[in-house]
Amino acid sequence: MCAAPTAADRSSFSTLLRLLIYARGHRRRIILASLSSVLNKVFDVLPEILIGVAIDVVVRREESFIAALGVVDPFDQVLLLGGLTILIWALESLFEFLHLVLWRNLAQSLQHDLRLDAYGHVQDLDMAWFEDASTGHLVAILNDDINQLERFLDGGANAMIQVVTAVIAVGSVFFYLSPQIALMAFMPIPVIIVGAFWFLRRAQPLYAQVRERVGYLSNRLANNISGIATIRSFAREDFELEQLREDSNAYREANRRAIRVSSAFIPVIRMAILVGFVATLVYGGKLTLAGEMQAGAYGVLVFLTQRLLWPLTRVAETVDLYERAMASTRRVLDLIETPFTIRS
Repeated sequence: MCAAPTAADRSSFSTLLRLLIYARGHRRRIILASLSSVLNKVFDVLPEILIGVAIDVVVRREESFIAALGVVDPFDQVLLLGGLTILIWALESLFEFLHLVLWRNLAQSLQHDLRLDAYGHVQDLDMAWFEDASTGHLVAILNDDINQLERFLDGGANAMIQVVTAVIAVGSVFFYLSPQIALMAFMPIPVIIVGAFWFLRRAQPLYAQVRERVGYLSNRLANNISGIATIRSFAREDFELEQLREDSNAYREANRRAIRVSSAFIPVIRMAILVGFVATLVYGGKLTLAGEMQAGAYGVLVFLTQRLLWPLTRVAETVDLYERAMASTRRVLDLIETPFTIRS
């Protein structure tokens, strides 16, 4: 028998490490998908910078930032910006296509491997293990839990990578243009991070309960459908319907508790983001009116504040998806790692 897993072994981070170890055969695809996500976000941010440069060209003309690089004529500067815009949008589209294809194919391949390995392992377990195992729980793990991981890899992994990339890329521009405004724009981020970790701690046991209830519900349905003849023979239709209602209600209540926590987080994040955006808008406007900041730089900061902060409104949804996926992955990997007592 294996030792009982500790709290650290059950954490989402330790489950992610277990998944990465399991997926080491897909390492090259994971790296390429992650790199495509990073480059897609970098090129996604650049158009806002070009808007600020365009404002700088229109306002300062021969004294603009581009003029200092050697392109003096204002119209030539505009043509250069147009060419750069086309190139940047093309590269953004290319890397968006690549990260979508790579992450989705990775999700399908990993889903396929997990399902085959889990089922193959179950087939080799001794018969005594099946006496305590629930058919419904096994079906839920082999189907629902693996599908939950697929949903995270389809979109959640890319979203997490791009949020981190946006914070680093946009933050670098902010601190280059105005460290004071950068500090104001970044004020909401600690609140969001603390809130995210609070949510993680609250959500983890809630989603574990959701996955457990799915197993009970699947087990009830599998047993009732396979034994429908017996149920009818003993006229137990009403009794079994009531039992199913209780299991379904338990599943619904477990989901409601998880939904209550996740729904409360999003409005808090939005209000924190509002503080950073208004601070950038007002203080940056004051510096520009006083002649301490160029209009182009102010335009870049205002546009990039939205690029920096608004994607963080999806942090709760992404963490929600991540927690659900890790709760499911933990069950799948625990099944695969169930020890043998008799080997075929």
